[in-house]
Amino acid sequence: MKYQKTWTATPDQIDRKWYVVDAEGMVLGRLASQVAAILRGKNKPTFTPHYDTGDYVIVINADKVVLTGNKEDQKEYQRYSGYSGGQKITKFKDMKAKKPEFIVTHAIEGMLPHNKLGRAMAKKLRVYAGSEHGHESQMPEVLELN
Repeated sequence: MKYQKTWTATPDQIDRKWYVVDAEGMVLGRLASQVAAILRGKNKPTFTPHYDTGDYVIVINADKVVLTGNKEDQKEYQRYSGYSGGQKITKFKDMKAKKPEFIVTHAIEGMLPHNKLGRAMAKKLRVYAGSEHGHESQMPEVLELN
């Protein structure tokens, strides 16, 4: 009896595209999960779990992303320096005013694999607070997310 081998993508078979996603009025978590799937390549028939088959994504208007419920007032971002008393807590509203790109990047990277492969996928993400980006030469396609 002959068994069929499992098909696996190779680097020469990967066709990468550039997409632009407008985050204005979108819910942060839903935006992040859909963008993470595109970065992983799960929207393609050539998806291979152990290989980076994803596309490049440009997210614009990151400062206009929204949260549901009371998360706007309650959500916090924590970081820790490793020293005693070195924990810093920043409220969502303060972070949105100072670094709106970090909010979107942090959410998307949290939905990627936490290993070398995930870090390689995260390098294909570009996030901008305004509606301008410098990637016109890549001819990105506008992607409508629901």
